[in-house]
Amino acid sequence: MPNRLAREKSPYLLQHAGNPVDWFPWGDEAFAKARRERKPIFLSIGYSTCHWCHVMEHESFENDAVAERLNRDFVPIKVDREERPDVDRVYMAAMQAMGMGGGWPLNAFLTPDLEPFFGGTYFPPRSVPGRPGMIEVLERVHEVWREQPDALRDEGRRVLASLADDAPGRVTDLERGTAREDLIERCAGYFERAYDSAHGGFSDRPKFPSVVNLVFLMRWWARDRVRHAHALAMVRGQLDAMRAGGIHDHLGGGFHRYATDETWLVPHFEKMLYDQAQLAWAYLEAFQATGEPAYAATARGIFAYVARDLTSPGGAFDSAEDADSEGEEGRFYVWTPDEITSLLGDDAAPFAARYGVSARGNFEDGTSILHEARPLDDVAREAGLTPGDLAVRLARARATLFAAREKRVRPHRDDKVLTAWNGLMISAFARGARVLGDADLATRAVRAAEFVWGHVRADAGGLMRRWRDGEAAGAGQLDDYAYLALGCVDLYQARFDPIWLERAAALVEAMLARFRDAREGGLFESPDGDPSIRVRMKDGFDGAEIAGSSIAHLVLVTLGTLLDRRAWLDEAERGFEYHARRLAAYPAAMPMMLAAMEPAAARPRHIVIAAGRDARATEAMLAQARRRFLPHDVVLLVDDARRAALAKLAPFAATLEPIGGRTAAYVCVGYACRLPVTEPEAFGAQLDEPGP
Repeated sequence: MPNRLAREKSPYLLQHAGNPVDWFPWGDEAFAKARRERKPIFLSIGYSTCHWCHVMEHESFENDAVAERLNRDFVPIKVDREERPDVDRVYMAAMQAMGMGGGWPLNAFLTPDLEPFFGGTYFPPRSVPGRPGMIEVLERVHEVWREQPDALRDEGRRVLASLADDAPGRVTDLERGTAREDLIERCAGYFERAYDSAHGGFSDRPKFPSVVNLVFLMRWWARDRVRHAHALAMVRGQLDAMRAGGIHDHLGGGFHRYATDETWLVPHFEKMLYDQAQLAWAYLEAFQATGEPAYAATARGIFAYVARDLTSPGGAFDSAEDADSEGEEGRFYVWTPDEITSLLGDDAAPFAARYGVSARGNFEDGTSILHEARPLDDVAREAGLTPGDLAVRLARARATLFAAREKRVRPHRDDKVLTAWNGLMISAFARGARVLGDADLATRAVRAAEFVWGHVRADAGGLMRRWRDGEAAGAGQLDDYAYLALGCVDLYQARFDPIWLERAAALVEAMLARFRDAREGGLFESPDGDPSIRVRMKDGFDGAEIAGSSIAHLVLVTLGTLLDRRAWLDEAERGFEYHARRLAAYPAAMPMMLAAMEPAAARPRHIVIAAGRDARATEAMLAQARRRFLPHDVVLLVDDARRAALAKLAPFAATLEPIGGRTAAYVCVGYACRLPVTEPEAFGAQLDEPGP
């Protein structure tokens, strides 16, 4: 018989609905049972495309002996971390504070009052060398709870108190602006020291994309493109290695979550929406900076993958695809020489040479992960072809293999629509439309944004966390508001419809009302009012998912400056002061927060295009801004159709006019504009001048 999780919408919870474990979702029913029966809670947190979550479910949660002990001695609760990042954030921090590591599945033991006292990640059913088994852990925890409950309660209270007391001291010996500049320089220095010059990236193994590092380095390079040339070289080194490696899906586009080795060859095969969005940003920015066509092509591949495989019928974006297919990780993606030969015929040999398919293989059971194993010119010479001819044949071969792969059993897709991740992907599609000049990408961004705006907004302008199967649920978190606001800002710059600035501004107002810390500064990651969240935390780390606080402060500075909202800029300043104290010991923990601090000090430019009668002239002006990497500049378009709406939001821009009916470009800093120019080349020269 299915358990209570059968009534839930989360794909992860539904995956556990057939377990013999008597699972509860997170909520009052489970908490009341724990208090009434004086039993500890067993809290298990994961997500639907998590490989080790699948392993533990099959080995332990489908095990009758494990289920019998859990149901008898504990109140078992299952949580989808993507739906409830607030719950995950507290107990992940608690496990790390107790020295018990982190990762998913996260399994924590709590008192009936939700105080954590023990936990870990993956537990097999029985102990193996180096890893305790689930049955032994349950028996031991039950024994200690029966004999020493007060000691465990004290431990839980101590852990929560340590999380609540994690408040840094004030900076007293450095002037505020100098302190921030020091943080930025130290962060750049850290990345220079940590960079893997042989393979790209900032670690040995595993290798994560860590796109936020690249975003920071691109802005560091843009500060002084000669002195900081090494920053761009580091970005290119990682992007080139990833694009060539097995972490990149060479047939279907997009990227897997991370590589298990140092060369980016062997991926953990799940595909996450937030990775696709951030990597699209990175490749688009690298294309703007270098003009390298391969970067534009890689970004287009990401967009093609998301449009084809991660887009819901309503136009919003689904969350992820699993690593596993037919019970095996990577099965959907790998190939054997026999398969290549049977499908490609005469093109098989050069394809195998280029993409590293061999009889020995580079993955499990002699299969091969496609990667750019040899340079195109070398393979062409060996095959007696010109590089151009070989490129055409390889493109044809990739299309053939892709069509064949589509007939395989696809990995599980998590089709819930998360507000935050949709905001990121809306931003990416909008940036793609702007940089690549592709109107279809903007259309997709608008469709997704309209779906989210229409389906996840609650009363009083608030947001819900997710939508699935006709239901919006879960209180919106800080990243939901911040990411969606960023998406709206980028969508404005792709379409120039003032409605997106209006919506971004509304989201900022709602965000500050729900998450502002009036006492210490900064923003909480979760809203107030949920007694089950024992500690409201402020995320101090930009990881695979950028901290909501980092994006929120970037939006506060961007929109506060653009729309002349002094209160928003003051709030950003308070947050920067708070985070400068927190980051004093390790600035590289939040590169995006440092990237947000930079325009606050540099006074970003506003680029205003006052459209004249010739639409082609207007497009030529816009193209000058689009093709350059100008990370802190915001472009506004003023024309007769938009002037009245824009006047309500950015009055200074709405007053700027064409010159003699010709499109004019104004470069403005602090609402003071230079003399307008009407020639694209003159406008480009102004854009290339260093900022204030």
